[in-house]
Amino acid sequence: MCGEKEFKVLLALDPGDSISGVARKIDENRETIRRVVNHLEEAGYVVYDDGLQFLDQTIRDVGLEFLAAAAATSPPSIPEAYVLPQFAGMDYAFTAIDAVYVWTRGGYQVAREPDDYPLFIAVHESDFDAWTAFFDRFGIPTAEERQPADEFDGAIQIVLEPRSEVEAKMVDGRPVIPLQETVAFANEYYATFESALDILGRMYDDVDTDANYRMEPA
Repeated sequence: MCGEKEFKVLLALDPGDSISGVARKIDENRETIRRVVNHLEEAGYVVYDDGLQFLDQTIRDVGLEFLAAAAATSPPSIPEAYVLPQFAGMDYAFTAIDAVYVWTRGGYQVAREPDDYPLFIAVHESDFDAWTAFFDRFGIPTAEERQPADEFDGAIQIVLEPRSEVEAKMVDGRPVIPLQETVAFANEYYATFESALDILGRMYDDVDTDANYRMEPA
């Protein structure tokens, strides 16, 4: 009775999550996830009791194997790659370019193309090898620096930034480094992120920036 959406819900779910929270995590429609949760309740895998709770944890291992096997014939898309870290069971936060992307709620994208798309993720130093092994199961290469696109197959790569501590804030269901750290990163590369700083300054009252970017008329 478990299909791809059911396994994604099981893998993304943390005890106490709401249906809306799980939907945001895996970038799905809330009503779709409500129907999926109803199926999982009927099968005896989860129950709604002060948030969603597991009744059978072993199904999560099966779910990860299913999704990894599916990736062998249908590699993860870019939107799916943003969801994939939710299934690893380890702490992380989007950082660098992706921190700007997440905090601007997708309003600013730079230096990436559909055929050359690195994702930037901060992880605990002690989890670095486990993250490498996790993404390897899905055929996605990892490194500490962005690699040239012609050095591997596929469009997606993961740039892992090992840290002694990972502080994450939740924005639209995605863990991301704090806003002020994101602004500091954007200021460090001001020429690239001037327009992003302008967007952030307009979106958040506690962002202090001198950026006042305007597109020149064509």
